[in-house]
Order: sequence, then C-alpha cells, then structure tokens
Amino acid sequence: MSSESIAIESAEDAARRAKTESLLTPRFYTTDFKAMDALDVSPVRAEWDAMLAEYEGDNNHDHFQRTPEFAREVNEIFSQVTPELRQEFLDFLISSCTSEFSGCILYNEIQKNVTNPDIKALMRYMARDESRHAGFINQSLKDFGLGMDLGDLKRTKAYTYFKPKYIFYATYLSEKIGYARYITIFRQLERHPDKRFHPIFRWFERWCNDEFRHGESFALLMRAQPGLLRGGNVLWIRFFLLAVYATMYLRDHTRPMLHNALGLDSTEYDYTVFRITTEISRQVFPVSLDTDSPVFRRGLETLLEARKGFDAAKARGGLGGLLGQARWAVAGAFCFAKLYLHPVKRHDLPQQIRVAPVW
Repeated sequence: MSSESIAIESAEDAARRAKTESLLTPRFYTTDFKAMDALDVSPVRAEWDAMLAEYEGDNNHDHFQRTPEFAREVNEIFSQVTPELRQEFLDFLISSCTSEFSGCILYNEIQKNVTNPDIKALMRYMARDESRHAGFINQSLKDFGLGMDLGDLKRTKAYTYFKPKYIFYATYLSEKIGYARYITIFRQLERHPDKRFHPIFRWFERWCNDEFRHGESFALLMRAQPGLLRGGNVLWIRFFLLAVYATMYLRDHTRPMLHNALGLDSTEYDYTVFRITTEISRQVFPVSLDTDSPVFRRGLETLLEARKGFDAAKARGGLGGLLGQARWAVAGAFCFAKLYLHPVKRHDLPQQIRVAPVW
C-alpha cells in the first residue's frame, strides 16, 4: 500500500503525506541564485513598479484571520461529512499547505541570496503571502489535531533543483492554475452555499487574487527576458503546460467525493480550470494546449487509466506487481509523449502584459 492511500489519523500521518515524493505530490525547489540576481526588468519597468506598489499596499493584510463562526461551522457542518469525504478533504488541505509552503521557502531563499533590489523586493512580498496561506491552512489542520511542523518539513523534505527558466514556467502555471481552481470553487459555492461543508472556502476569492498577482509577477519576468519565450524554449513551455494540466487531472480524479460534495464533476471542473488558465496564459506563452480536442481528452483519460493500473499493480506487490508497474509506467510515458506531440494553438503576445482577475 502506498503512503498516499494510508488514512490520515494523526499529525505523524499528515507529515508523512506531506513528505511523500511522487509525480502527483507538491515538491520543494531550489534554483540558481546568481542567475536570479542578474535578471533585468527594465523592459517592463512601468508595469513592474505598479505591481510592486500593489504588493506594498498589501490589501490582504487583514484577510487571513479566523472569525468566531469558523470554529462553529467546523463543529456543526464539517462534523457531519462521511469518513471518506473527510479523508479526501484532509488530503486536499495537506497538499495545499505543502504547495503554499513550497512557494514560501523558494521565494524566501531567493530573496536571501540576491542583492538585485527588484528581485529581492518581489520575492520578499511573495514569501509573505505564501507564509500566510500555508499558516492559514495549517491552522485548519490543527482543528483536527493534524497540524504540521512546517520547520521540520523544511528541514527534512527533499528538494529539487530547477533552472530559473523552469522555475518561471512551472511556478507561473502553478500560481495561475491555483487561481483558476480556487475561483471556480468559490463561484460554485456562491451559487450553491448549501454545498459549503467547511468554512475555509469563504476565504478563497481574495486568497486566489494573491495567487493571480504572483502569476503576473512571473509573466513580467518572462516578458522582460523574451528569449525565454522563443525558439527551443517553446518546447519547454509545451512540456510544462502538459505536465501541470496532466498532474492536476490525475490528482483531482483521486478525489471524486470532494468535488461531488461541492456539486462539481471532477472532469468538468478540470476543463473549466484549464480553460481559464489557458485564457490567462496567452499573456505570456506563445502557445496553448487544445484542451477541447477529443484527442487531447482521450489522452488524459488514457493517462488516468495508466495511473490506476500502476497503483493496482503496486498494491499487488511481488514480481507480478513489479512487472505490472513497469507495463503501466511505459504506457503512461507513451501516452504523455503522444499528448506532447498533439498540435498546439499559436498566437501573438499582447502589448499589454498584465490582465485582471475577472473570472
């Protein structure tokens, strides 16, 4: 049995889940600080300075405060959910907390290791935001006796090295898709407040606007280094687009009860998020995935089948299980390659880089 399938019953279980390394779990990153220090944002100076002024204004400084109603709703509403939904929601909280804390660590390490005033200021502001997000989620885990020791997580979880350009592509998409996920859930619960089974969802709108602004920051960084968006780097953009979308699709289809409780279908929810993220990412990426293509959609379903087959083989164990894992891993890699080669949509980049969170 994988650690991802073990019930979360204690703080130790939560910490173990956060430290799990797999294709679908959030990772911690480090990068080339010297290269980050050398970045020049002068080509986008006007938009950059306006963005930093927004960060300094800190319109969410008072947002992440729990109200007296928070604990009451946890006790009265969440206490009525099924054990299966409880497990999926706790997994969601742990994954989200780990992801937010990953950003906090990365941004804080960059700001400590650079002298470039533009980069230092940006990373300090983003680390501040992500620290609030992670702390707020962790407080909800503490309600269930599952609060994580984030200091220990920072010391003991494995780190992955990414070149700055990979950080830009992956983190830009992570922030924008995070916005799209949270705003889609928030809008759904605006329409159907009876589906709000935990109070944390009330915070999602202003929260995801932080994520949106973080994505804007990386958009400006990439547009200021136009070589990152041309030539062979377009192949890397295609890779990260597909990797982020596919990871979300596979992860979300392991939580069907969570989406069902919110009145959402996992597949429809994912394609709504993909559509929003694709619309936004046209500000910086010269290509986008054709997520409406029947071929693309069948490909994600085939990836999901390979994922389920791999997990079943792993659970069987023994030689047969190992052979099954190898078979499904090859099938998944082949499907991913076919999806990567699927035709993409191309477009020109707009003159005005920043967009507004209007979804």
